[in-house]
Amino acid sequence: MHPWGKWGRNFVEYGTAAARAALADAGIRWQDVQSVVGADTVRCGYPGYVAGATFAQALGWQGARVTSVYAACASGAQAVNTARAQILAGMADVVLVVGADSAPKGFFAPAGGDRPDDPDWLRFRVLGATNPAYFALYARRRMALHGDTVDDFAQVKVKNAAAGALNPYARYRTTVTAEQVAASAVVADPLRLLDICATSDGGAALVLSSMEYARRHGVPDPVRVRAVSTVTPTYPRTVLDLPDIATDSAVAMDPAVAMEPSPPGFRAAIALAAYEEAGLGPEDLALAEVYDLSTALELEWYEDLGLCGVGEGAKLVREGATALGGRLPVNASGGLASFGEAVPAQAIAQVCELTWQLRGNAGERQVPGARAGITANQGLFGHGSAVVAVR
Repeated sequence: MHPWGKWGRNFVEYGTAAARAALADAGIRWQDVQSVVGADTVRCGYPGYVAGATFAQALGWQGARVTSVYAACASGAQAVNTARAQILAGMADVVLVVGADSAPKGFFAPAGGDRPDDPDWLRFRVLGATNPAYFALYARRRMALHGDTVDDFAQVKVKNAAAGALNPYARYRTTVTAEQVAASAVVADPLRLLDICATSDGGAALVLSSMEYARRHGVPDPVRVRAVSTVTPTYPRTVLDLPDIATDSAVAMDPAVAMEPSPPGFRAAIALAAYEEAGLGPEDLALAEVYDLSTALELEWYEDLGLCGVGEGAKLVREGATALGGRLPVNASGGLASFGEAVPAQAIAQVCELTWQLRGNAGERQVPGARAGITANQGLFGHGSAVVAVR
């Protein structure tokens, strides 16, 4: 990785630094890389740069094939999936995956111009639903359905800040208390400033190879990607899934009888597909890295990953089950609470954390005996992603 922060430099600098570190970690030369997959840098939800070729040029043209992938916040996992598919198809033995961003100040805003057929433009202009606004709607829904409290949300930040304080790549490396969360400014009720992730600069990279290539290069027991899930939602969607402001069936169907048996929600379907491909279940995991845009949304992921029942996410936090030293640590890296969003890099960074943990070299935040972990992420407009890694 390149450390997260607000450095004010070009995203290419962060990505190439991460790429060189990944190559050094893998013990291979840049000239040996046969393919580069870049997760596109975005500006407010829209592709901004041709990332694959941009990184290949910055590292020095050497003839590798290039691919650029855009899937909003899921871009990094989609890039991993593309690299893995190339390897499994025999198109390449070793692939470099890179994502980096230099984010604007403040929350992400719509790109300029009028686009009434664009759901992202519409949610800003019609609903006024900035990202913090819809994070808050999710939080309110949890409070109404499950009895979650603002202190439950604050405890997620306390947990993640404690882990992030141990991570040299994190932007925020200071522990916080629930009282400090409660004293921070209200952004979108009930969420306060410390409940919401920042926008950040940063970069992350991975070297993926075939098992044969790894063994030939002296790595007999590498961390393996066991599954990558990139599923889309399933019809009918009867619950509004912001930031998209439409359902395909809420008016016409009663959610209780929309389908027999009822399909899982979108985020749960992401995890189920990953578990099915990996041949593992939540009971086999040692840790999870999830997309904590807000403290309340992290609790949603506990339930969607099957770590607990619906409505029981806050109970896991209260029990300390998802903290470092708990039964199943979630966001041992510190999560977005400690990093902020560097959109094309964050799903790659999640896999970096799994890799360090499964190798047993995560330092003070090491999860003892980690042998399997999952990442979970969601991008705009139906881009789901989860990666299962094992050792």
